[in-house]
Amino acid sequence: MWNRIRTGHGYDAHRFADSLLPDKPLILGGVQLPHDRSLIAHSDGDAVIHALCDAILGALGLGDIGRHFPDTDQAFSNIDSGILLRRVCSLLKTAGWKIGNVDITILAQAPRMAPHIEAMRKRLAGLMEIVPEQVNVKASTTEGMGFVGRREGLETYAVVLIYRDE
Repeated sequence: MWNRIRTGHGYDAHRFADSLLPDKPLILGGVQLPHDRSLIAHSDGDAVIHALCDAILGALGLGDIGRHFPDTDQAFSNIDSGILLRRVCSLLKTAGWKIGNVDITILAQAPRMAPHIEAMRKRLAGLMEIVPEQVNVKASTTEGMGFVGRREGLETYAVVLIYRDE
């Protein structure tokens, strides 16, 4: 069975800047969200896509996003994380795997995620070339606890199931 079905888990967290930086809108799940602060990151800071890439790479046994797209490489400076997800999905397809489903959890005290969840599902599905029904995105707060609760940053978890026909 291990050669036909695999799961992967991904995690990412980013700190908020003190303000909205001119070249860094808040982007999560490939969707720009209105907010008064940017996330600090080498790329566009899309913690949702970063966690998702890590989950897929983990399921494939190919390490993590930092191994494939190091933050020491200027080619990835401010890059649209959707490009990274497409590249990871290309590795997936080349290896003969397909996405079964994706489940993502965003932990953020602010901004409110609920109005953007459906757009994120559609955007992520499009990037992965699957249907939105294969993508679940949910959000929660930490009830004021920890760095998320203090609005210092946010974190994201992703789980993916991949399979191949044999």
